[in-house]
Amino acid sequence: MSDRMDAGPADEALKMAIARRRPPAGCIHHSDHGSQHVSLRLGRTMRENGIRPSMGAISSPWDNAAMESLMGPVRAECVHARTFESREQAALEIFEYIECLYDRVRTHSALGHLSPEEFEARNRKGAAKAA
Repeated sequence: MSDRMDAGPADEALKMAIARRRPPAGCIHHSDHGSQHVSLRLGRTMRENGIRPSMGAISSPWDNAAMESLMGPVRAECVHARTFESREQAALEIFEYIECLYDRVRTHSALGHLSPEEFEARNRKGAAKAA
């Protein structure tokens, strides 16, 4: 979480995701048309890692539906009605909410009532068997 709206934080987040998740070549990175997402810096990181960029249509609420399905619960369950002492405290608590609860424990009806971690593990195994 940064106080700047430039390519640095987006690029660092992508690099962290690549290091942690090790996506296969051809993975798609979907974003909106924000300046940080169309930057040369982020584009270079995607090219170097075999990631294909994808951008939604301008002013189309449906293109951001997956991201909004994450941000809604983050706002409602973690952020609203709270006052954080600092940006760092907010970033730490939001990170903990997403990493420890939302991705690992909280089930999602769109994923067959599995957590995102369980859903991905099952689908990676299935993809490996098909290959």
